[in-house]
Amino acid sequence: MINSEDFAKRLEKVIEFYGETASSFAEKIGVQRSSISHILSGRNKPSLDFVLKVLSVYPEVELYWLLNGKGSFPSTTSPEEKKSDIKESNVSKVKTQRSLITSSESDKSIERIVIFYKDGTFKNFEHS
Repeated sequence: MINSEDFAKRLEKVIEFYGETASSFAEKIGVQRSSISHILSGRNKPSLDFVLKVLSVYPEVELYWLLNGKGSFPSTTSPEEKKSDIKESNVSKVKTQRSLITSSESDKSIERIVIFYKDGTFKNFEHS
């Protein structure tokens, strides 16, 4: 669970680091000034949307540091390195999953595939 008081202190640190005022910070991340004021005063807890906006505009802010103080700020990893690490990690996970599927299911055959659409409909493909 997020400690609102500690979160507010870390948010203040971010605002000060970038030389922003609460108003300019709110404008940059696309929220109302009152949202920043309420979070800094402890009146409101930050929403997921708020946290994601901060991370999107300020990539040097690490998620775990912002939420619970673990890690560092500013990030010691550049945004390009983070993207590269994520891509490499995802590629290795996909390769591992493919090899597991291939090795464990090589003697199995597909009976049917069902595709679900966001509008609630679906298509059913059955092996003949």
